[in-house]
Amino acid sequence: MQEENLPSPFTDIAPNLSESDLRETAYEILLAASRSTGLNRGDGNAVVQRSPTWKKTVGLKPMPSGSRRSWTKGELMRVQMRISELTDTRIRRALLRVAAAAQLGRGLVSIVMPLELIQHVRRSDFPSQQEYEAWLRRNLKVLEAGLLLHPRLPLDETHTDDTLHLQRIISAGIERPMDLGNNNESMQALRSVVMSLAFRSSETCHWADGFPLNLKIYQTLLEACFDNKEETCVIEEVDEVIEIIKKTWVVLGMNQMLHNICFSWVLFHKYVSNGQQVDNNFLFASSNLLAEAEQDQKSMEDPFCSNTLSSTLGLILSWAEKRLLAYHDTFCIGNIGTMHSVVSLAVSSANILVEDTSLSKQNRIRKEAQVSCTRVENYIRSSLFAVFSQASSTIQPYLKNEIVKYPF
Repeated sequence: MQEENLPSPFTDIAPNLSESDLRETAYEILLAASRSTGLNRGDGNAVVQRSPTWKKTVGLKPMPSGSRRSWTKGELMRVQMRISELTDTRIRRALLRVAAAAQLGRGLVSIVMPLELIQHVRRSDFPSQQEYEAWLRRNLKVLEAGLLLHPRLPLDETHTDDTLHLQRIISAGIERPMDLGNNNESMQALRSVVMSLAFRSSETCHWADGFPLNLKIYQTLLEACFDNKEETCVIEEVDEVIEIIKKTWVVLGMNQMLHNICFSWVLFHKYVSNGQQVDNNFLFASSNLLAEAEQDQKSMEDPFCSNTLSSTLGLILSWAEKRLLAYHDTFCIGNIGTMHSVVSLAVSSANILVEDTSLSKQNRIRKEAQVSCTRVENYIRSSLFAVFSQASSTIQPYLKNEIVKYPF
């Protein structure tokens, strides 16, 4: 199949945040989430132990690590996420300060990570003033994205004052970041309004679990599963990387279904955007993950989550149906093996999109079977009609000549 550009369902989520900004933010969340589980960069007892269970289940075939030296889990994640040792050290040092201030002791669900980092990271942690100011701006933009642009809980009229106050603080901080970093009064004002918005209507804080921001951050984490030098290859330690990434679920509001859909999209997008350069097992694994997600569709009940997932699944379904509605033109002896995965993607996407959670389990299974059969029948009829139309257009000139030659 040819290389193709697909629009991302996560575009323009945080227009002021670059890919490197999101990657460093994701890494900060990862380290904070993993701190209590021993994800230490130099822990000799945490050397990666490879277990093939998950990758075999979904059908991924990772590239051999070859002569790559044994890494600890912390080193593996740092390298895979392209984080420098200097940045890693700075983040770990800041997390120690946060813990010393008894913030991490309250649990990740009780802290707003960018806020704590702004308060505990110092100018002396950076090689230059410019880097420190850029770092401050990034964390302010993350707060803006998580609390104002894509909040997990909707902002209503009762939060107007806090919303405007936070926007003013962020705008001023982005323009003159040092005034925020050096001013205790400004810092207290920021903390007060951030905590008010993060804890509204809930005992758990919400700052990075709003859709689709959380899925974009999670997608950034999942990129660590691919080789840095060859993005079309999955690393051999993919099982271990995923287990580490799952520690961020509590912060990002993820669950198994969202993980499956997000990872399915990442694999699908890499397959589509790289065309023949990617092994077909990416498509196979993507369809398997989506089939797993189909079994647990509770997340579709959430209207905020549902809109994002519908957009993602709609892109997958549209791509698959474009090939299946005239599959005689798409598949041949050379790629017929991918047809099963494309059909699976289409059927799973359609079933999730039309899911009615009010139905009983038995009726839901019956409806899914009906949707699957209807779509497959439609693909067959449409493709046969396309073949018939092509054959007719080819034969038509010949028939006209025969009519002229033998009018009677």
